[in-house]
Amino acid sequence: MKKTLLAATLAISMAFGAFALSDDLQPLAVVKLNKTETITLKQLKNRVETYQKQNNLQSFTVDQKKEILDAMIDEKLVVQAASKAGMNITDTQVNQYFLQNISQQVGRSVTEAEFSEIVKKETNLSLDDFMKQQVGMGVSDYKAYLKNQLLAQQYVIQQKQGELTKVAPSDEDIRKFYDLNKASFVQNDMVKLFLVVVPKAGNAEGAKIKAEAMLKAVKDKSLSFDKIKADSGKDYQGGDLFIGKTAQHAQQLGISYNDLLELFTRDINYISSLNETETDFQFYVVRQKYAAKMLSISDLVQPETTITVYDYIKQNLTNQMQSQALVAAVQDITKGLRTPSNFEYKQKDEKLKKLLDWEK
Repeated sequence: MKKTLLAATLAISMAFGAFALSDDLQPLAVVKLNKTETITLKQLKNRVETYQKQNNLQSFTVDQKKEILDAMIDEKLVVQAASKAGMNITDTQVNQYFLQNISQQVGRSVTEAEFSEIVKKETNLSLDDFMKQQVGMGVSDYKAYLKNQLLAQQYVIQQKQGELTKVAPSDEDIRKFYDLNKASFVQNDMVKLFLVVVPKAGNAEGAKIKAEAMLKAVKDKSLSFDKIKADSGKDYQGGDLFIGKTAQHAQQLGISYNDLLELFTRDINYISSLNETETDFQFYVVRQKYAAKMLSISDLVQPETTITVYDYIKQNLTNQMQSQALVAAVQDITKGLRTPSNFEYKQKDEKLKKLLDWEK
């Protein structure tokens, strides 16, 4: 396990529970830059267990556990430094980021309640148990993790903004990447749909009535696409959607792959019937169709957008380079924060190794 990866994680410590006198309550380190925070053996065990679940590993060596402990110290140092600098992340920002994460998994915007319902239907697990299974943390702990991630990232970016903003690939880098990966830049057969989704939101009958009325109005041409988009919000969502011939897009629409293939045979202006999924009612209109082709470096990545393949590669290479620069920035900042006045180990040398070798 590389220390650079651990330093970049910037996660938080898991909470501990029991108050019994045991090795688990042994303090391993104390961080005291802005306030006094103790890292116990129990907290380290929780973190190690989280990493094991996330990476599907059975165990870590003593040296790897020491690296994880050092990463936890660095995380607390950065978060405390951010708090000392007056930075703050609101619960609203955390919730928005959380919803972005889960919406990416579903393929469309969902609320926490909708995602919880989807998880229950597909896995028969509560959202809390699902999160523990996936990332080793319940919802509240995961949101606390995100909050500290965002706070630490905000601090690092502020401290190293000048260096990070200078990071960018050259024209030669971009063209070389395209030449090496030319075969992967392919536009599959695509269809542009205008999709209308009416969430059930605890009132399936009401949602169905609304969806049926909207479908009829679209067929009668008394309800325009522009009007639907303008009024799109809490009660329903409506907008253009580009669909490829993939199982992922079939799932996104709530239809089978065979139904998706049939969709591609439909003519432009075809209006579907009403389709019911686990969480909503949907219908769509075929607005345009695009044939598959190889993409040149100047082609648009997706029809009717302004992003070319060149722009796409540039942005991705920039993100990669900035991620690497961010890791280096984290290491540089934590190195400067690691002073005797800011933290100390409570267990050292052989005693620490003995505590970290808890499998024995």
